[in-house]
Amino acid sequence: MVKFNLVMNTQNLHAVPVPPSLTKSLMAGFDTVSNHVGLILFSISLDLLLWFGPRLRLSGLIQSFLDRAMVLPEMGSSDLNETLQISRQIWMVFAEQFNVLSILRTLPVGIPSLMVSRSPFEVPFGMPMVFEVSSLRIAFFISILFVLVGLLIGTLYFSVVSQAAISGKILWRQAMQRWPWASVQVLLLTIFGFFLLLATILPFSCFLSILLLSGLGFERFSFFFILIFSGILLWWLLPLFFSPHGIFVNQRVMWTSVRDSIRLTRQTIPTTGLLVLVFVVISVGLDLLWKVPPETSWLAMIGIIGHAFVATSLLATSFIYYHDADQWVHDLNQQAKLSSS
Repeated sequence: MVKFNLVMNTQNLHAVPVPPSLTKSLMAGFDTVSNHVGLILFSISLDLLLWFGPRLRLSGLIQSFLDRAMVLPEMGSSDLNETLQISRQIWMVFAEQFNVLSILRTLPVGIPSLMVSRSPFEVPFGMPMVFEVSSLRIAFFISILFVLVGLLIGTLYFSVVSQAAISGKILWRQAMQRWPWASVQVLLLTIFGFFLLLATILPFSCFLSILLLSGLGFERFSFFFILIFSGILLWWLLPLFFSPHGIFVNQRVMWTSVRDSIRLTRQTIPTTGLLVLVFVVISVGLDLLWKVPPETSWLAMIGIIGHAFVATSLLATSFIYYHDADQWVHDLNQQAKLSSS
């Protein structure tokens, strides 16, 4: 018996854990949603609300703010004045197209939406209702309310998708019991992510503003500065990609989930980086296809359904990959402990 245990320990010591497979995760993710197609109703419902629901606009508030804050001084640099004029025009276009309801699409946990980036002015049966939010205080409270609602519904969506991806079935009672605790963790994660982005973007914004106001001709290179900074920011935030997953897969608290995401990503950086790249290529590439039908055509419904299926499948893929990668890292650590003992 002692000899048998010694042989088994030796075999376990030399057994190499199988790393997570991106291809298998993708296939399993799409199979999960095919077997639980009702999961796409979350995304479809949000898109229908943004498509046919009322428009809540802030154009009046933004225009009055620009009139007070963006008064162009008489400066020697005509390029700077031109840059500020272009910036003003961009903000006005944003004010006309932005719908406050789109805040329901929250990050990093939320329901995916195709219409959140389209802001349709017309629908197949005419013009939607438009309401102008004229008070800054009302706009603030509405925004906070929509963020909380989006996080709550997004938490439930992530919970049931993770159940279907990991266990192959959806336990609604269990999901509802864990919903309040998971919602608190998601809210803490969102607050953490907000201040992290603020601490990162604010210094760069100040640096870019100084360059634009210096009059040294750097304003023509502002786009390249922003492009380089965006690339660095994405690479720096990559280890946080799986921050929500530990909350839903392993029921870990927010900070532990963030820490595990950093650890897991660093140990699987080649496949995890490829996973994120594949997600971006699939999402952006297919979104171009889904957006071909105009908002005034009922054919846009095909794009909404297709986007909901693909986005939910990719989310299920991420849960499956995270579960396999987490198990792989655990096996590697166990093997390292056995080797050192």
